[in-house]
Amino acid sequence: MGKADFLSPKAISNRIKAKGLQKLRWYCQMCQKQCRDENGFKCHCMSESHQRQLLLASENPTKFMDYFSDEFKSDFVELLRRRFGTKRVHNNIVYNEYISNREHIHMNSTQWETLTDFTKWLGREGFCKVDETPKGWYIQYIDRDPETIRRQEEQERRKKQELDDEERSARFIEEQVRRGRDGKETEETPAYTELKRESEEEKAGINRKLFVSPGSSVMGASALKAAASTSTKRKDTSSSETRGEKKKKKSALEEIIEMEEKKKQKQQAVRTDYWLQPNIVVKVTTKRLGEKYHKKKAVVTEVRDRYAAVVKMIDSGDKLKLDQDHVETVIPAPGKRVLILNGPYRDTEALLEGIDEKNFSATLTLDSGEQKGKRVDVAYEDFCKLA
Repeated sequence: MGKADFLSPKAISNRIKAKGLQKLRWYCQMCQKQCRDENGFKCHCMSESHQRQLLLASENPTKFMDYFSDEFKSDFVELLRRRFGTKRVHNNIVYNEYISNREHIHMNSTQWETLTDFTKWLGREGFCKVDETPKGWYIQYIDRDPETIRRQEEQERRKKQELDDEERSARFIEEQVRRGRDGKETEETPAYTELKRESEEEKAGINRKLFVSPGSSVMGASALKAAASTSTKRKDTSSSETRGEKKKKKSALEEIIEMEEKKKQKQQAVRTDYWLQPNIVVKVTTKRLGEKYHKKKAVVTEVRDRYAAVVKMIDSGDKLKLDQDHVETVIPAPGKRVLILNGPYRDTEALLEGIDEKNFSATLTLDSGEQKGKRVDVAYEDFCKLA
């Protein structure tokens, strides 16, 4: 007889059997045998080997059921912990992945009749957090590993410390603002003092030179001009003094804001929208060239019109002309040499000291120029690995 056709029922059945994807109701857990159909399962139940296994199980049925239940629970919880961690996931998704293993313990040999009963039992025993929704039951693993608990406590302590630092800086800024306001109020409020004589022997007198007779109009006009010029000088002097005091006295918060604005203006003045440089390593990000070049590294050999470059692929040696929007910078390991592409230290070679993933920046030590040896913080996109 010839070999069965590839799409014949027999060939399909043989392939399914080879994969182990059979119906669970035709599986005998005691004998660990998978039957293909109802007739095969019936014949197996009447076999002598199955009868011997039933006699062994009938002596102590609770022992076998507890063993299978414990194995099923251990494997299920281990899969949930390893595959999904502490994520909230549908119980049926975990179960389908569990039964995909050919050697798994079947639920019909455990103390639980349905997956819902097993899910509720996990919630009652404290292995998982369970909740029922219109879409079904969801479970979430509770990680009670001492190392995990210690790591969580360490993270909470760091968060609390960061909050304390933020509160301390906020209080400092508020204190500076309050001092600045108090200083302004003190400047604006005039201080009134009581008129007192330095000694009682002194007598009040009037300067008669300022007063003239009605007949002498020339003297009167000159006296008025002198008095007016004197008052004008006093006003100019007082106003200049007031302006000088206002310019001198600034709160600490205003000085900090002014310094930050000057720093931002300086950085914006030296930044450009083009960054390509020869002899740097870049990564191809465009998918238009196919999977052969996508996410592959290349060396810039020539820059054209500031925004385009000719690159040579490191793996294949092919040469391509790409726009700067189709490539990105490459960050090497600490200790490697890089080139700063943008900002106040543009075209300066440096040494990569460390990477700050939280702020998306790196610490560089300048290796050329007038400021050689200076440590600076540069954003990821502003420096690149040297070829």
